[in-house]
Amino acid sequence: MVGYLNLILRLTIWFLLTADFSVANIIIGISIALLLPGGHTARESLKDWVRVLGEIMAAIPQAYVEAFEMILRPHNHEDITMEQVKPGRTPGLIFLDIFLITFTPKTVVLKYHEAGWYEVHWVRRRRKE
Repeated sequence: MVGYLNLILRLTIWFLLTADFSVANIIIGISIALLLPGGHTARESLKDWVRVLGEIMAAIPQAYVEAFEMILRPHNHEDITMEQVKPGRTPGLIFLDIFLITFTPKTVVLKYHEAGWYEVHWVRRRRKE
């Protein structure tokens, strides 16, 4: 089941990049998705995938709320923080984590460190002191 989720993720990325649903492009996308390394060695569980996909679905309304907050009240303070990657993450789940962090307008992942950390840029409102 998890192998199918990896395949669907790769095909989704392919179709987002190409924006072409012709038969030839579908065949090329499936071929590339199957030939990419790491598809058969992934050890993530279905529970992890369902949790991350649920978090992505919850991030959609959060992104709209954050966008309106930034429009209505200026956010002129920036921070860069280091956030630890959850243990046992595979490359597919790390990609989804980075997507989830970057999806909302107030945060973006600047760099993924192989030691297990995300470097995250935040836009925040400056707190009154």
